[in-house]
Amino acid sequence: MTPAYLGHFGFKDAPFSKEISDADLWLPSSKTAVVEELVEALAQRASVSLVGEPGVGKTCVLRALRHRLATGFRLTYCHNATLGRRDFYRQLCLALGLKPSATAAAVFFSVTTNIQELGLERVHPVFLLDEAHLLHQDVIDHLHILLNYQWDSRALLSLVLVGLPELEDRLSRRPHRSLYSRLHTRLRIDPLTPDDTAEYLRVRLQRAGCERELFGSDAIAMLHEAASGAHRDIDRLATAALREATRRKKKLVERDILARVLDASSEAA
Repeated sequence: MTPAYLGHFGFKDAPFSKEISDADLWLPSSKTAVVEELVEALAQRASVSLVGEPGVGKTCVLRALRHRLATGFRLTYCHNATLGRRDFYRQLCLALGLKPSATAAAVFFSVTTNIQELGLERVHPVFLLDEAHLLHQDVIDHLHILLNYQWDSRALLSLVLVGLPELEDRLSRRPHRSLYSRLHTRLRIDPLTPDDTAEYLRVRLQRAGCERELFGSDAIAMLHEAASGAHRDIDRLATAALREATRRKKKLVERDILARVLDASSEAA
């Protein structure tokens, strides 16, 4: 069933849906700079840590990276960080299109052999490990072994460890310094600024087919503060505000409408 607010505001699509192509992603200049630093690091065959609070746009940055990376890279995304070492390597096998073996040693051999084969083909594998702050101890202990693979002093693999800020704290401790020292690029994603939030709303509404302003300046300021500059919460609250405006037959989201949304949200929590 089509949401009523789409017709009320004349949208062709839901403006704050997650279903958006990589090419249509909008990032503020600060996050675009992070993507460029990622691309540059991977071009140098480096490994990277990327941290940020929940909802600040880590996934958007990774999607933009996927869109930006040139040919010559094999990007593998691993999202289940709570696996043990054997299952972690089995997940890598599946992501690489390999048949997982029964034992941890055989799985590790399959992965490392594939890495070396890609190196011979001049294809650089990049493993994106999301929610890396949740990685098991035995997986962390093994990651630096993967990074030891080289060809003519050139790394055959890059790791991108993505997670919450505590990932940096965890990796900087003595037991993990061997791995941490191999992460030559360490990046942090910051929340949106107030101006970023206003621009983000404008762009997403425009791409949904609306050329006029739908959010009053006071409402935008309130929305930004309530969301703490996090993409995820901006999307959720903006959608709820559009629904509330539709129920009240309003064509502009003003402060009072957003206040009702925030009150309802706090009561639900």
